[in-house]
Amino acid sequence: MPVEVAIWRLDEKPSPVGFLSIDSESRLEQLLADNISILDPNLLLIGRQVPTPYGHFIDLLAIDSDGNLVVIELKRDRTPREVVAQLLDYGSWVRTLNVDDVAGIFSDFLTKYYPQNANTSLESAFCERFHVEEMPEGINESHELMLVASELDASTERIITYLADEYGVAINAVFFRYFRDGEREYLSRAWLIDPGDVDIKVEEKRTKLPWNNEYYVSFGHKDNGSSRHWEDARKYGFVSAGGGDWYVRTLKLLEPGGRIWVYIPGRGYVGVGKVINGPVLANEFLVRNEAGQEVPITQAPLKGNLTRPADDPPGTEEYLVRVEWIKTVPVDQAIWERGFFANQNSAAKPRSKRWVYTVNRLKSRFQIPE
Repeated sequence: MPVEVAIWRLDEKPSPVGFLSIDSESRLEQLLADNISILDPNLLLIGRQVPTPYGHFIDLLAIDSDGNLVVIELKRDRTPREVVAQLLDYGSWVRTLNVDDVAGIFSDFLTKYYPQNANTSLESAFCERFHVEEMPEGINESHELMLVASELDASTERIITYLADEYGVAINAVFFRYFRDGEREYLSRAWLIDPGDVDIKVEEKRTKLPWNNEYYVSFGHKDNGSSRHWEDARKYGFVSAGGGDWYVRTLKLLEPGGRIWVYIPGRGYVGVGKVINGPVLANEFLVRNEAGQEVPITQAPLKGNLTRPADDPPGTEEYLVRVEWIKTVPVDQAIWERGFFANQNSAAKPRSKRWVYTVNRLKSRFQIPE
């Protein structure tokens, strides 16, 4: 079941702020259309009320930083069977879309809802949204189905969990709680299944290979220096994640001595190395500065930023894992081929054929012996 969220106002004694039903599902759709990062910060909205060949309309269609499509459907007043069947039907169509189809959907979306930006291409919007120089070579190599509701009934939860657990369908549900305290309004979000677990379930159900003892790491590099920067990681020997427990906790999978292959979303693979220790908070990660003194990395010269903004909530700090690099390349030389493995987890122990293929190809491309 999803984690329940409750809010208390702290006066002389804590007073609960009761949750209400949001005014309408259409208002929730509008909120997500205005800011899709409320649902997931790794998404770019590319379509709204997207017509399908079967006479139905997808509420919202998005693309993630790996070029995979995400179908987002609001439950509205439909039964669990109706809404889940609708999602699966949409998925059967979305999987057939090629990059030209996706670009056409995005163009129609801008023309209808943002005519002032009608001349913006999908590629330019994608690159601006995810701070990359070009889109991935493979677009829509996989897709995800997402049900959004103001609340979830037990039947819907059972159906979605069954599809994910037993058949490896990339499907999830998220519900939003709406709170009002005087004139202020609040919206909270909770997932039915941890999004990272969905990726793992999909990969495990597609294949049941034993783990090949090679770790996958996703490194959220930012060119503009606002967050972690790959050149800092190369120079000081680390990988990192931050922004909340969901992003950080998978770093604990990385055991000392294990070999990691590092992927930058939207770019490709940029390094292979051996885990030394970690994870630790950025201000506890010691390096030598240009004077040869051992200092916290936050006090060393950096191209990026490993310090969370002061107004970010507690628990969003950056954590670093120390790595001894075997080989790395700059971001502009990142290695990517069609069929390579990628997902949004900060770290993972994949068991899919795609991961085995990816590692074997990377060994050749990086010239790493067995």
